[in-house]
Amino acid sequence: MKRRSTKPWVSPGIGSVVGYDSGQGWAWLTAPAEMAHTASAGALCRAGRACGTMQPMSTATNELTRSLGLFDATMIVAGSMIGSGIFIVSADMSRVLQSPGWLLVSWLITGVLTLTAALSYGELAAMMPRAGGQYVYLRESFSPLWGFLYGWTLFLVIQTGTIAAVGVAFARYLGVLWPAVGEDRYLMAPVHLGGYAISLSTAQLVALVVIALLTWTNTRGVDYGKQIQNLFTCAKIGSLVAIFGVGLWGWNRVAAHANFTHMWTARGGTAVAPGLSAVTAFGLLVALAVSQTGSLFSADAWNNVTFTAGEIRNPRRNVALSLAFGTSMVIGLYLLANVAYLLVLPFGAVQHAPSDRVTGSMLQAVFPAIGSQLMAIGIMVSTFGCINGLVLSGARAYFAMARDGLFFRAAANLNSAHVPGAALIMQGAWSAVLVSLRTYDAGTGTFGNLYSNLLDYVISAALIFYILTITGVFLLRRRQPLADRPYRAVGYPMVPALYIVGASVILILLFAYRTSTTVPGLIIVLIGVPVYLAFRRFGSRARMPSERTGPWRPR
Repeated sequence: MKRRSTKPWVSPGIGSVVGYDSGQGWAWLTAPAEMAHTASAGALCRAGRACGTMQPMSTATNELTRSLGLFDATMIVAGSMIGSGIFIVSADMSRVLQSPGWLLVSWLITGVLTLTAALSYGELAAMMPRAGGQYVYLRESFSPLWGFLYGWTLFLVIQTGTIAAVGVAFARYLGVLWPAVGEDRYLMAPVHLGGYAISLSTAQLVALVVIALLTWTNTRGVDYGKQIQNLFTCAKIGSLVAIFGVGLWGWNRVAAHANFTHMWTARGGTAVAPGLSAVTAFGLLVALAVSQTGSLFSADAWNNVTFTAGEIRNPRRNVALSLAFGTSMVIGLYLLANVAYLLVLPFGAVQHAPSDRVTGSMLQAVFPAIGSQLMAIGIMVSTFGCINGLVLSGARAYFAMARDGLFFRAAANLNSAHVPGAALIMQGAWSAVLVSLRTYDAGTGTFGNLYSNLLDYVISAALIFYILTITGVFLLRRRQPLADRPYRAVGYPMVPALYIVGASVILILLFAYRTSTTVPGLIIVLIGVPVYLAFRRFGSRARMPSERTGPWRPR
């Protein structure tokens, strides 16, 4: 079989072996990365038989197993998206946007952006159904450097910081049921390290135990991880449905009339920037952009399923479908949850919910005796399942990087359960470090969480990587017009372009009006450049055939 191509093309990051399937035993071979592909550059050879100068290959046990179906993949999408954000972020968004109508519009914008991105990712996932997901897409669309910068930021902050944040959120809500758990109840008092500190509170201990437990269960095999994921994702989908049901049952006629009759009337709130608020047209545009930091973060991590593509059955079909099914379901539930808030609570109560716990205020209004306990149980279920999804999927990205010689060598190996055990442990260990480190404000004498600051910094950076990845759809359409695309982005080129334009506008406004958080995020990404050069110089590539690009044959 020959690779079809209309012109010579050099693929970034491609080695000699560009496609392999241990189930079928076929391998597609091309010239080395420094040589251009031509129509006659590829040849199809039987595994185990020398082809040209290539050495025979083995279907060793160091291969991922495809044991995730469409339902499992959809649960990874939904479960990774639903954490604690939906129960909290609407309070801050409502203060910035200042009206119920624009709060709902902001969530609609999040939904449109998320769905358009997911539909566009589906094309890339179908073309390159291998472990690593977004890292692989950036590597092949741009260069190994861009793939590494994403993977570097993912490991340093995005994935591990989110695991730490959601772990502490689990502990905080456990504290509602068990007061002995709290961030101010220290087993080891803070030890100051300049502007930082290290401590161990009972809340931190619970977070560490949960992260360690879920890391351990995932090292035992993907079947353990998927069972936990399916169970808890179904439970939290049920919780969000129940929230909407409570909103309908506990309908507050006065609040609902005020919120939906005067949807666009500004009331209270905070300025977006000095002298700028949502009451002016430009201020409203900026407010909508700034509010996306909360809603997009709550709807993030939908792309995690692409990291696990190497373990999904029929990935060319199921990854794209899981992205569409999972994101549309969660966005729909998020919108219904916000409608429920507005049916029960006056808008001022949404804006000023204690500790921003909007769901708690709504449940407390309907069930005064047990509202806070119901909220705590619901969020604990949600956060536990979210952590599992993040732990399961994230390690596959570092596994793919290590096989390219761009991460620690041990992460390239699978354990006896055919999962990247070392990568899982590295991820868990760094997440634990982020849980343990605290920030310290000498002026107020208060402690914060390092991971919280880091996540604020990288929200804009994550948006940059999303924009680049979807730009890759256009680049690969031009470079590989005849490449096999079992799924093509719906509405191409308008739908991918809509995301790129919308996300770019948000990004520009964030850099203009949230400089204190966006610039540090860019610096974190750029620090990865010398790290990349170091890995290129001293790292060793694990030339595993299943991780190369090119024609691919499903099992």
